[in-house]
Amino acid sequence: MTSSVSFQSDPSAEPGAQQAVTASRGGSTPPAAPLGAGASKYRRFGVRLLSILVLLLLWQLVASATRNPSFIPSPRAVWDQLVLTSTVHDGIRGYSGHFLIEHLGISLRRILIGSVLGVVAGLALGVVMGTVPWIRVVVEPLVTFVRALPPLAYFSLLIIWFGIDETPKLWLLTIAALPPVAVATASAVYAAPAGLVEAARALGATRWNVTRDIVLPNALPEIFTGVRLAVGIAYSSVVAAETINGVPGIGGMIRDAQRYLQTDVVVLGLFAIGISGLLIDAVLRVAENKLIPWRGRA
Repeated sequence: MTSSVSFQSDPSAEPGAQQAVTASRGGSTPPAAPLGAGASKYRRFGVRLLSILVLLLLWQLVASATRNPSFIPSPRAVWDQLVLTSTVHDGIRGYSGHFLIEHLGISLRRILIGSVLGVVAGLALGVVMGTVPWIRVVVEPLVTFVRALPPLAYFSLLIIWFGIDETPKLWLLTIAALPPVAVATASAVYAAPAGLVEAARALGATRWNVTRDIVLPNALPEIFTGVRLAVGIAYSSVVAAETINGVPGIGGMIRDAQRYLQTDVVVLGLFAIGISGLLIDAVLRVAENKLIPWRGRA
């Protein structure tokens, strides 16, 4: 005669018991939120804020030790210039008749037009280079040559060709933005998965179908990296683009202030370029995460 004794355990007594019971019944357990995620976010914000305050303190100490505002202006002097260039004072409107935001807006418009033209041309050229081998062999050295040239090296030539108005500035930014996109696109298109390409062709897909449905989606992450580099290079070239007849414009404002040893205005212009550049790069990263959700996933 045999007897069986059954023991019933309380699922709440063990941490994973209730989850195991739920899983055995065909249910699903919602993923737990990571512990300390909010605290980590505030901690990073605090560290960044502290680092900014430390840098401002060091800046003030160096400016006080130097005692030469034409060499190193104090943070207060730069702040005063921010107020002066953003308001009307003594009958003068901002700097050279334009507010700081207007100088920055005109430069951003030039950067936007030049970057868009450079990105579109670089994307088209990169696709052709990546899909047609003999064009890649012929054009790639030329693209690399242009990429190695500093903007000022060919800006004088553009002025001779197009004058001193907006045209040479837009050409300069376009040429500066084109090579990174072309190189990144050509490399990504050339490295498209051969198995998928051959399978699509075996099913009757045309070259355009293969490029649109397989090659470009696979290449988009690297292309977007090239776009971010192109925008950064165009932004760094804006001062060179505005060396001639650049006012209004943030680069022109910096060049004009440099002639009169207005170091505080120069530093203010650098801050305006840097902060707006950070915001533009943040927007591009958000767009990248939205448009390319598969980046970094197998």
